[in-house]
Amino acid sequence: MIKPSVGRKVWYRPSEADQTGPIPMVASAGQPLDATVIAVWGDRCVNLNVVDTVGRSFPVLSCTLLQDGDEPSTDADGNIIGRYAEWMPYQTAQAAKDAAPAA
Repeated sequence: MIKPSVGRKVWYRPSEADQTGPIPMVASAGQPLDATVIAVWGDRCVNLNVVDTVGRSFPVLSCTLLQDGDEPSTDADGNIIGRYAEWMPYQTAQAAKDAAPAA
């Protein structure tokens, strides 16, 4: 598990509501948005400053942060629902490397 801290970068996966609200986030299909942790509520809950693909910033409060082995919420048909943040592949690989016993 990677401990979140203020200033860390994560990927943000917007919900459908994020992309259709009164001021919708602009996101490319299948690509995450850039986000910075601005507050930490626990290992799996953070506040974020999200930047969409046209450079607009959005605060996202009490966002689920997926940790190693966590899966996003899905509906009965297996479609991902809701919003979430996740660590970038480099960060998870580095954390695994750091956790490995020295040879």
